[in-house]
Amino acid sequence: METILLLAHTDAEGALPKAAFEALAGAKTLADGLTGSALLIGLFGGQIQAAADQVANAGASKILGVAGADFSQPRYASDAAAAEALAKAVGATIIVAPATSRLSRVAAGVAARLGGRVDTHVTAVAVEGGAPLLRRWFYRQRMEGAFQRTQRPWVITVDPGSLAPWASASGAAGSASVETVAVTLADSARRTTVTGVQSPTAGEQTIRPDAKLLFVTGAGWTKNQADGKVHLEDAATLIMGFVRATQASLGSSKSLVDLSGSGQAVLPFLSHLNQVGQTGATPRHPKGLSTCCHGEEPHVVGWRFVNERRAVNLDANCGWAQGKADVLYVADAFEVMAKVNALLEEK
Repeated sequence: METILLLAHTDAEGALPKAAFEALAGAKTLADGLTGSALLIGLFGGQIQAAADQVANAGASKILGVAGADFSQPRYASDAAAAEALAKAVGATIIVAPATSRLSRVAAGVAARLGGRVDTHVTAVAVEGGAPLLRRWFYRQRMEGAFQRTQRPWVITVDPGSLAPWASASGAAGSASVETVAVTLADSARRTTVTGVQSPTAGEQTIRPDAKLLFVTGAGWTKNQADGKVHLEDAATLIMGFVRATQASLGSSKSLVDLSGSGQAVLPFLSHLNQVGQTGATPRHPKGLSTCCHGEEPHVVGWRFVNERRAVNLDANCGWAQGKADVLYVADAFEVMAKVNALLEEK
């Protein structure tokens, strides 16, 4: 018999992040597939009642919580203490958590405190042969591995975007009764405090993990165009105009973000954080549009989890045409995006 605990934190408004519902789906898969298993939910944060109501209809036998001002900030000492207390309170043997930055930071430490093991970046959860079977990608997303463990407790973090999120059948929140778990923090655990947040303005935010569209730029934007000249300002205007109008997430090939190292012209709003591919991010979006990029394997590997892939390139023989894109538009990206932006303005 397994005691399965969904471990999640709340956001600043006291609600659960989307990734928590995906992890909940994985926890329910285990609870439903393992004979005699119990599903419990453990929440921590500044306020947790609203979050508990969101999962009140998930079928958990109990919802536990650690709440208070000490747990409102993402901080290793307090987060690890809260997670440890919740796991020990129910004797959890399998702990499933979303791979948010907050929980990814403490997952290994919590497993060590519990005397267990941890597996991160899990992308699939199943039950096979009466035991949990997990899957994740290795070697820069090139190989998928399936594995099991007999060690307990077992801490598992689920990568956001990997599982279909759990949703209440009624579509509405319920009314949950939360069992409070007391956690006493040492004074040293309060030494780290969040004094503020610095972030770009909404209009300049370019990395949006929950966006429906991934828009990726390639080095072709900074090359000589049909008139033999570089049109960097026009490229920047077209790219950012599309990103702002669609609220798409902006990505880039490695060649483009590395151009500054070779003294070539660069797009000022791109950094290595925007990089998609073998040495960059592997985002998960329903749709993807690549422009002025050749779609070679090191870059395409970053598109592995994008469902619908389209590309714009003047070269009909580019990498995207070799079975890597669902649709390839053989056209000038400057002209295409100018027309698309004009249509978006009309709407």
